Amino acid sequence: MAAEVMLMNEIDATAAQMGIDMNIDFSSIQLPPGENCGIISDDEDVYHDDQLELDSGFGNVIVVDNLPVVPREKFEKLEGVVRKIYSQIGMIKEDGLWMPVDPETKKTLGYCFIEYNTPQEAELAKEKTHGYKLDRAHIFAVNMFDDFDKYMKVPDEWAPPEIKPYTPGENLQKWLADEKARDQFVIRAGTDTEVLWNDARQSKTELVYKRTYWTESFVQWSSMGTYLATVHRQGAAVWGGANTFNRLMRYAHPQVKLIDFSPGEKFLVTYSSHEPSNPRDANRVVINIFDVRTGKVMRDFKGSADEFAIGGAGGVAGISWPVFRWGGGKEDKYFAKLGKNMISVYETETFSLIDKKSLKVENVVDFSWSPTDPIIALFVPELGGGNQPARVSLVQIPGKEELRQKNLFSISDCKMYWQSNGEYLAVKADRYTKTKKSTYTGFELFRIKERDIPIEVLELDNKNDKIIAFAWEPKGHRFAVIHGDNPRPDISFYSMRSTHNLGRVSKLTTLKGKQANALFWSPGGRFIVLAGLKGFNGQLEFFNVDELETMATAEHFMATDVEWDPTGRYVATSVTSVHEMENGFNIWSFNGKLLYRILKDHFFQFLWRPRPPSFLSPEEEEEIAKNLKKYSKKYEAEDQDVSMLLSEQDREKRRMLKEEWEKWVGEWRRGHEEEQLERQKLRDGEASDEEEEYEAKEVEVEEVLDVSEEVISFEE
Repeated sequence: MAAEVMLMNEIDATAAQMGIDMNIDFSSIQLPPGENCGIISDDEDVYHDDQLELDSGFGNVIVVDNLPVVPREKFEKLEGVVRKIYSQIGMIKEDGLWMPVDPETKKTLGYCFIEYNTPQEAELAKEKTHGYKLDRAHIFAVNMFDDFDKYMKVPDEWAPPEIKPYTPGENLQKWLADEKARDQFVIRAGTDTEVLWNDARQSKTELVYKRTYWTESFVQWSSMGTYLATVHRQGAAVWGGANTFNRLMRYAHPQVKLIDFSPGEKFLVTYSSHEPSNPRDANRVVINIFDVRTGKVMRDFKGSADEFAIGGAGGVAGISWPVFRWGGGKEDKYFAKLGKNMISVYETETFSLIDKKSLKVENVVDFSWSPTDPIIALFVPELGGGNQPARVSLVQIPGKEELRQKNLFSISDCKMYWQSNGEYLAVKADRYTKTKKSTYTGFELFRIKERDIPIEVLELDNKNDKIIAFAWEPKGHRFAVIHGDNPRPDISFYSMRSTHNLGRVSKLTTLKGKQANALFWSPGGRFIVLAGLKGFNGQLEFFNVDELETMATAEHFMATDVEWDPTGRYVATSVTSVHEMENGFNIWSFNGKLLYRILKDHFFQFLWRPRPPSFLSPEEEEEIAKNLKKYSKKYEAEDQDVSMLLSEQDREKRRMLKEEWEKWVGEWRRGHEEEQLERQKLRDGEASDEEEEYEAKEVEVEEVLDVSEEVISFEE
């Protein structure tokens, strides 16, 4: 053993002389200082201050303290017990368990070092066994090896924290006060990320900010558009400002894969998944919830992927994202997670479970929050072969009282759709026929704001039609359904109000045989884009639901995405890099007029910058709508000025083209005059260039083609 230690010491010394680190953690490999290989990334200094990047290379080593102190003869037994406990959590390296021995007493020192294959397994071992009770006298105290360096740097004497002088921050909402009332959007193409103004009246974009290698995977706006988040291998960062995009805060989370903002932008949820060294084990998931402004971790959740995969597959490694769903509107008061036979609801004042316990719901498989109120809608499928029917329940938070329940029979599948104001909930229920060989679809429509929450049942005219898409009108009372079979399904529009407003659902119209498989309502309601994506090659129909008439039909070939701007004035359609050709985006007016088109190779993302909710009450908005003509005079004058400016620009462009043409003609004439004598010489002295002054003459020319000499002999 001593010989092996000496050999390792020699190897380490030789490696040190050669500049080779023998303890390599591949997840923490970085480029040498000052070297970026032409790639500049903003995350290089994320861990600079906190030293969270494990520079020592011992991130996969833990120290287990409070072990029994035993003599040599009990050494193997103790080692076997420790190895049995810790090998269940992860793969311990060969010779990765070391118990130091007191050279004088020949007894163990009461602690050991354990080296795992990965830092994630070491962290999990610390979480699982810190405080583990081996017996009454021995309770484990587990620390990461790298933490000791941090603890040693703590000064012995207390010093008061440095008080930094207050400096007022930038106005992060300044972009909302644009004089031209324009909206911004962000695009990613190739290695560039750009924030642009949509200057639709000028039929072009205007650059706000551009950066190369700004993110390593994707960008994401916060819920109300205040921040732009970027994702890096060491964590996430948010950016914003009055006149440019400055980094406002960083959030350390190694190998982060997904992020999610709370509706009120107070919190940022980050997610990572790490593969275990043993392929039989589940991926290890780490979820952090940060305070957006301070960067402080308010709560973290760690465990196997199986613990977070309940409720359906999707996202990454079987995780349905977002794992935590936010409730209570823009106040960010509650968030919840689906578990086995329960829904865990947390409040953000203490980041603990409400009433210190989860909401017990046997066999619950899905839930969703009302967008405006602390109400959860949950779904429980049929049990016992149909003896216990499926049900949808509405539960009030934080009291956990059941507001309404509806039993559903012969259910094969169920999906829930909330209207944006939280006034209505549509439950799409797929039911088995009596023979159970096929299914048909109906809707259960809950009127949330009315007394006792009445429920209506809606079936399509042909209840066997397949439902392709469903969408509520934002802030409105109507919804649209695409139903039938491809390639030309039907689209029906319904209202939650009848003609006499008696609180009954009524059908408005059905559009027959449309090339559409997706619905995109304007944020202000009234208008909708009926889109045929994927197999329909980007068919677009701009439809006015108030008038029940088509405003325009168009096509954006191979379009993959459709997105309205926050005001409902413009629509962006884009072709991302899932297709190799035609990458880029089009900007359309709300009524289907193509305003401009931008082509970008390797186009990845297009995202409108969200706007915060209006401070105006519904009554004030209605008052403005009634007096729109009075307010519109100012904007009509501005539009006229823009139109005149565009006309002037067109006239200036035509004038420049005309001047360029006249300049070219003048140069040609000068050259023609300068060559006149040479042309006259070539015409044997004929002075005129006019073709009609010439006479055509036929001239015979004799030409000797060949001369040969031949000797002829005459015989007598």
